[in-house]
Amino acid sequence: MKKFESFCPVRDVLSQIGDKWSVLAMVSMQKYGVCRFRDFQKDMPDVSRKMLSQTLKDLERYNLVSRKVYPEVPPRVEYSLTRLGESFLSPMNNVINWILDNKEILFRSSHHTI
Repeated sequence: MKKFESFCPVRDVLSQIGDKWSVLAMVSMQKYGVCRFRDFQKDMPDVSRKMLSQTLKDLERYNLVSRKVYPEVPPRVEYSLTRLGESFLSPMNNVINWILDNKEILFRSSHHTI
């Protein structure tokens, strides 16, 4: 097994985008193509505005999401996946499908719901 160095890109990236909101936000963008804030809130009604805003900023910082602001009143902001974001979701969709296929077994003795 490879020893991880103090700078570990795997650990560093997963600590930033491995949370549930990042993945769900990216799945929403995959679903809609272009998302506005209300689209995310429709798919993730339990995320706070502050957390969603921070999540989108983090995804943009990692070049997984692009943000476009239109000079209108009120300002219109749209988010979409970059090519890098799309390439991240390709294997992530396999993980999501595995979870959905096995949720009965995974949460059999648990009080969790999906």
